[in-house]
Amino acid sequence: MSTLLKSQVASLANRSVLVIGDVILDEYITGRVTRVSREAPVPVLELESKRHIAGGAANPAANIVSLGGRATQLGVVGEDAPGEKLKRILAEQGIDASGIISCVDRPTTVKTRILAQMGLRFPQQVTRIDTVTRRPINDEAETLLVDFASKRLGDADAVLLSHYHGGLLRPSLVHRIRDLCAAFGVLLTADVQGNFDTFSRLDVIKCNADDAQRYLNRDLATDDEFSEAALQLHDHLGIRRATIITRGARGATLAANGDTMHCPAPSVSDVFDTVGAGDTAIATLTLALVADLAVSDAVMLANYASGIVVRYFGNYTPTSAELVSSIDGEL
Repeated sequence: MSTLLKSQVASLANRSVLVIGDVILDEYITGRVTRVSREAPVPVLELESKRHIAGGAANPAANIVSLGGRATQLGVVGEDAPGEKLKRILAEQGIDASGIISCVDRPTTVKTRILAQMGLRFPQQVTRIDTVTRRPINDEAETLLVDFASKRLGDADAVLLSHYHGGLLRPSLVHRIRDLCAAFGVLLTADVQGNFDTFSRLDVIKCNADDAQRYLNRDLATDDEFSEAALQLHDHLGIRRATIITRGARGATLAANGDTMHCPAPSVSDVFDTVGAGDTAIATLTLALVADLAVSDAVMLANYASGIVVRYFGNYTPTSAELVSSIDGEL
């Protein structure tokens, strides 16, 4: 199995994906703890660094590029400095940001994390401040996004929908994109993040175990319970190809063609942060499926790729070489 998976990694490269979703500017402000404030029982941090990276729906796009693919980002930002910064970061990463629309009536979503450097391997998060609106985008923005997608679908291998509850992937937009993908014969995948009903009749959806439990209103623990849940989601939503429930260290359960399969996760002893693992999973899945890999192999590659990400703090985008090394057990 490992030999086959390693041979398939190269096939992920040179695939073109449109990524549509809620883009976010992730800001990391790191300081060193020097004393306790006289004003309140809180630590005082002396500033050491500020770092900005592309997050939210931009993270799957970054993963696609890191694995050798081509990503075009569609989304909305505000007419503000954070929006311009986010577009510059995307361009620097080799992501085509021409599908990002600037809207005067909403801010760019920014997640500001305050981190304390305490001599450990990674700094510790103290708090997070979000600048965000969850108001759905307006009709004009939706039409601009659909028009842009229709012009690019002829050169795309897949469309990936990344939902971060920021108001972009409203049902009407998802349904119009779904119809376009069907007309062009382009694979459509989604990381649904709990909002299942909006993403009915897509080719592939991915969710995590917690979201599946909440939607189905029951606890899931055993392999049989996850198999039943995956089949129920698959049939209820009319998913055309595969439904995947990710289960952290226990891998993933997939439903396809009326059957289910459990795909184990690699053993990872030094898990530090799970942020971004789901983005890596859906990006890897999408690339693998447009490369005509079996769904089970695509899920296994996604498990290995996600297993790399959890070893790092914050969003991390593994390379093809790292993915091969992980399959070899060298990471």
